[in-house]
Amino acid sequence: EDDRITAFMSLYPLRPGTFLVVPNQHIDHFTDIPDSIAAHMTVIANRFARNAMERLLPRPLRMGMVVHGFSVAHAHLVVVPMHDSDDLTSKRYMAIKDGEIVDVGYTFDVPTRSELDAMAQMLRDE
Repeated sequence: EDDRITAFMSLYPLRPGTFLVVPNQHIDHFTDIPDSIAAHMTVIANRFARNAMERLLPRPLRMGMVVHGFSVAHAHLVVVPMHDSDDLTSKRYMAIKDGEIVDVGYTFDVPTRSELDAMAQMLRDE
């Protein structure tokens, strides 16, 4: 914990070593976090994630970072040690068949290059 953020272990870890980084100030949506605090959250999460990669056994293959925002009305960055490709999944890519998680491929329209360019232009800073 410092004057801007707090990091703590998840009570409901997706994998052992899952932790959260949250702003100390109550902010509901991650996109409402001031840039300086969001950047600080990411730097601290990355620092702790590097420690986790070195110290957790079995060693995670990757560290995932997720901002999903549906479970708690307080912005939070979740950092998850990843041992399998399905540790962080979207129901738009995966399904459960015969008790196993399976990749169902893209279940939504793939945009054209011109659609991607138009979206990028709309999102670009002026």
